[in-house]
Amino acid sequence: MIKQVGDTQIKPKHIASCHCGAVVLELSLPDGIVRPRRCNCSMCRRRGAIAASVPLSGLTILKGQDALRLYQFNTHTARHYFCGHCGIYTHHQRRSNPAEFGYNVGCLEGVDPYLLGEVPVCDGVNHPSDR
Repeated sequence: MIKQVGDTQIKPKHIASCHCGAVVLELSLPDGIVRPRRCNCSMCRRRGAIAASVPLSGLTILKGQDALRLYQFNTHTARHYFCGHCGIYTHHQRRSNPAEFGYNVGCLEGVDPYLLGEVPVCDGVNHPSDR
Protein backbone atom coordinates (compact mmCIF):
# COMPACT_ATOMS: atom_id res chain seq x y z
CA MET A 1 0.00 0.00 0.00
CA ILE A 2 1.26 3.40 -1.02
CA LYS A 3 0.16 6.31 1.15
CA GLN A 4 2.28 9.00 -0.52
CA VAL A 5 3.56 9.62 -4.05
CA GLY A 6 6.15 12.39 -4.22
CA ASP A 7 4.68 15.27 -2.22
CA THR A 8 1.10 14.03 -2.63
CA GLN A 9 -0.54 12.33 0.34
CA ILE A 10 -3.10 9.71 -0.78
CA LYS A 11 -6.32 10.63 1.00
CA PRO A 12 -8.86 8.05 2.23
CA LYS A 13 -11.30 9.65 -0.25
CA HIS A 14 -9.20 10.78 -3.20
CA ILE A 15 -10.35 12.59 -6.34
CA ALA A 16 -9.46 11.36 -9.83
CA SER A 17 -10.30 13.02 -13.13
CA CYS A 18 -9.77 12.84 -16.86
CA HIS A 19 -7.56 15.40 -18.64
CA CYS A 20 -10.31 17.90 -19.52
CA GLY A 21 -12.14 17.60 -16.18
CA ALA A 22 -15.43 16.43 -17.68
CA VAL A 23 -15.20 13.18 -15.65
CA VAL A 24 -14.50 13.35 -11.91
CA LEU A 25 -14.39 10.30 -9.66
CA GLU A 26 -14.11 9.85 -5.92
CA LEU A 27 -12.12 6.78 -4.92
CA SER A 28 -12.19 5.19 -1.50
CA LEU A 29 -8.50 4.57 -0.74
CA PRO A 30 -8.28 4.00 3.04
CA ASP A 31 -5.12 1.91 2.53
CA GLY A 32 -3.69 4.16 -0.17
CA ILE A 33 -2.83 2.81 -3.61
CA VAL A 34 -2.88 -0.97 -3.30
CA ARG A 35 -1.05 -3.26 -5.77
CA PRO A 36 -0.40 -0.82 -8.62
CA ARG A 37 0.34 -2.73 -11.80
CA ARG A 38 0.62 -2.66 -15.53
CA CYS A 39 -0.82 -5.32 -17.81
CA ASN A 40 0.45 -6.64 -21.12
CA CYS A 41 -2.94 -7.52 -22.63
CA SER A 42 -3.73 -5.95 -26.00
CA MET A 43 -5.76 -3.13 -24.41
CA CYS A 44 -3.48 -2.21 -21.50
CA ARG A 45 -0.32 -2.50 -23.57
CA ARG A 46 -1.68 0.18 -25.91
CA ARG A 47 -2.94 2.58 -23.25
CA GLY A 48 0.13 2.23 -21.02
CA ALA A 49 -1.66 3.14 -17.80
CA ILE A 50 -0.79 1.99 -14.30
CA ALA A 51 -3.91 0.55 -12.67
CA ALA A 52 -4.87 -0.22 -9.09
CA SER A 53 -8.22 -1.52 -7.83
CA VAL A 54 -11.06 -0.70 -5.48
CA PRO A 55 -14.28 -2.60 -4.73
CA LEU A 56 -17.24 -1.52 -6.88
CA SER A 57 -18.52 0.44 -3.88
CA GLY A 58 -15.17 2.27 -3.69
CA LEU A 59 -15.71 4.36 -6.83
CA THR A 60 -18.27 7.14 -7.16
CA ILE A 61 -18.77 9.21 -10.30
CA LEU A 62 -19.08 12.78 -9.02
CA LYS A 63 -19.29 14.40 -12.43
CA GLY A 64 -19.49 13.37 -16.06
CA GLN A 65 -21.51 10.15 -16.15
CA ASP A 66 -22.85 11.38 -19.49
CA ALA A 67 -19.30 12.04 -20.79
CA LEU A 68 -18.12 8.49 -20.11
CA ARG A 69 -17.87 6.08 -23.03
CA LEU A 70 -17.73 2.30 -22.72
CA TYR A 71 -15.45 0.01 -24.69
CA GLN A 72 -15.61 -3.79 -24.54
CA PHE A 73 -13.80 -6.42 -26.58
CA ASN A 74 -13.05 -10.15 -26.73
CA THR A 75 -15.20 -11.75 -23.97
CA HIS A 76 -17.07 -8.47 -23.29
CA THR A 77 -16.65 -9.10 -19.55
CA ALA A 78 -14.41 -6.13 -18.71
CA ARG A 79 -16.00 -2.71 -19.08
CA HIS A 80 -13.44 -0.03 -20.01
CA TYR A 81 -14.50 3.59 -19.45
CA PHE A 82 -12.94 6.69 -20.95
CA CYS A 83 -13.87 10.34 -21.36
CA GLY A 84 -15.71 10.96 -24.61
CA HIS A 85 -14.23 14.48 -24.78
CA CYS A 86 -10.49 14.06 -24.09
CA GLY A 87 -10.19 10.27 -24.52
CA ILE A 88 -8.50 9.53 -21.19
CA TYR A 89 -9.10 6.07 -19.69
CA THR A 90 -10.37 6.63 -16.15
CA HIS A 91 -11.43 3.17 -14.94
CA HIS A 92 -12.68 -0.29 -15.85
CA GLN A 93 -14.71 -3.06 -14.29
CA ARG A 94 -12.22 -5.90 -14.14
CA ARG A 95 -12.57 -9.18 -15.98
CA SER A 96 -10.48 -11.13 -13.47
CA ASN A 97 -12.56 -9.75 -10.60
CA PRO A 98 -15.85 -8.15 -11.74
CA ALA A 99 -16.49 -7.08 -8.11
CA GLU A 100 -13.71 -4.49 -8.52
CA PHE A 101 -12.99 -1.41 -10.57
CA GLY A 102 -9.48 -0.87 -11.82
CA TYR A 103 -8.64 2.82 -11.96
CA ASN A 104 -5.98 4.83 -13.77
CA VAL A 105 -3.42 5.86 -11.13
CA GLY A 106 -2.38 8.73 -13.43
CA CYS A 107 -5.86 10.25 -12.99
CA LEU A 108 -5.44 10.63 -9.20
CA GLU A 109 -5.32 14.29 -8.22
CA GLY A 110 -1.73 15.38 -7.63
CA VAL A 111 -0.17 11.99 -8.45
CA ASP A 112 2.68 11.60 -10.92
CA PRO A 113 2.66 7.85 -11.69
CA TYR A 114 6.30 8.03 -12.83
CA LEU A 115 7.28 8.57 -9.20
CA LEU A 116 6.05 5.06 -8.32
CA GLY A 117 9.27 3.55 -9.66
CA GLU A 118 9.24 -0.06 -10.81
CA VAL A 119 5.66 -1.30 -11.29
CA PRO A 120 4.94 -5.04 -11.71
CA VAL A 121 3.43 -6.25 -15.00
CA CYS A 122 0.54 -8.74 -14.96
CA ASP A 123 0.35 -11.34 -17.70
CA GLY A 124 -2.90 -10.34 -19.40
CA VAL A 125 -1.88 -12.09 -22.62
CA ASN A 126 -2.28 -15.43 -20.80
CA HIS A 127 -5.30 -14.39 -18.73
CA PRO A 128 -6.71 -17.14 -16.43
CA SER A 129 -10.21 -16.57 -17.89
CA ASP A 130 -8.89 -17.56 -21.32
CA ARG A 131 -8.02 -21.09 -20.22
